[in-house]
Amino acid sequence: MTFTDPPETPLPSGYRLAELDDVADREAMREIDRWAFAFDLNPEDEPADVWNLEPGRSVGVWHDATRGPVLAAMHSSFAFRVQVPGGERLPAAGLTWVGVHPGHRRRGLSRAMLHAHLRRSRERGEVLSVLNAAESGIYGRYGYGIASHRVSLSLSRGAGLRAVPGADALAVELETLDPAYHGPEVVERVHGAVVRPGWITRDTPELRAAHLVDWPSARRGAERKRIAVVRDSSGEPRGYAVLRRKESWGEENLPAGTVSVHDALALDPAASRALWSTLLDLDLMGQVKAHNLAPDDALLGLLIELRGIERRVHDDVWVRILDVRAALEARAYPAAVDVVLEVDDALVPDNASRWHVRGGPDGAEVTRTDEPAQLALGIADLGAVYLGGTSLAALAAAGRATELVPGTLVPAATAFAWPVAASTGWGF
Repeated sequence: MTFTDPPETPLPSGYRLAELDDVADREAMREIDRWAFAFDLNPEDEPADVWNLEPGRSVGVWHDATRGPVLAAMHSSFAFRVQVPGGERLPAAGLTWVGVHPGHRRRGLSRAMLHAHLRRSRERGEVLSVLNAAESGIYGRYGYGIASHRVSLSLSRGAGLRAVPGADALAVELETLDPAYHGPEVVERVHGAVVRPGWITRDTPELRAAHLVDWPSARRGAERKRIAVVRDSSGEPRGYAVLRRKESWGEENLPAGTVSVHDALALDPAASRALWSTLLDLDLMGQVKAHNLAPDDALLGLLIELRGIERRVHDDVWVRILDVRAALEARAYPAAVDVVLEVDDALVPDNASRWHVRGGPDGAEVTRTDEPAQLALGIADLGAVYLGGTSLAALAAAGRATELVPGTLVPAATAFAWPVAASTGWGF
């Protein structure tokens, strides 16, 4: 494949971009992590610490200082496959650890690193780059768009749930989380059976090791991590939730503890009902806080009463399309689509073109064309609608997509839509 990416972004004098060695540069990489995120590992966390960066996927900016070279900035990425609408899983780069030492800010170091990341990811054949953003104002300039959202809920113990046939036939086991056992035998088996856009595969040992770490400092007075496992009559896992409880006592010494559910997943309505009926009825607890739910998670449909529930929506997965043709051909479309898109991409000129998209539920054919464009949008906004969780019509209403031919927006918006999961437990 021939790439027409821009050349490497120049750095100021005294700075140089270089691939980092996972062993020789590890302490320098940890030091950038401390400076960039104002973070230092608590002594109590040291026994639980895992090095979860993958060899050969980290790049840093070195500065030739008076006392010798120092690492001024770095980024890394994970290799995995991302579920896209229709069931295919595309190779992707999960961007992570993007950090600049505060003494080296405003010198173009992030820009040089991100441009290098896009080039390296394309050269590896990765169709997408995805991330969870620590700061949301940064990544749009590099072509990333918010492709999915996650919801957090706070509700009272005993909240009523609708009945679901088959739920009573399932058993829910409550156990102390054992990553060595529950990881492969429960979490990854259930996780791997999910077919929803935005879900990833934890294919590498690094991703699997990081996912279930129980940091002592994160407990903040709560218990260690527990797991609730839903099993059918044959013992097969049908769902799980990773949780902690924290005791509290209210007025007149009444129990008012909190259950924090950090990762919950079920494969069918009966398993969802069995799982949440257990989580909402744990002794000595007064409220349940659920994190990382999809906007259309089954829990929202199971609840009899939604009033009084605290609900917050957060940005979740950001998507950067690295190869427009491959990305649009890989996904399915729930309705027929026949539209010419004009895509603007300042960083990857191969993407900046008119693309004729023809397809439907079985996939699509995407070709570069000289036909007149019907819709125009930037690469970040195409990334935002790619998984189906952001409406193309909503972007057009905000001036972020332009209908060039009247009557083409609504059919295209319908075709690009799809239910989207929250990225529970990506770990980057």
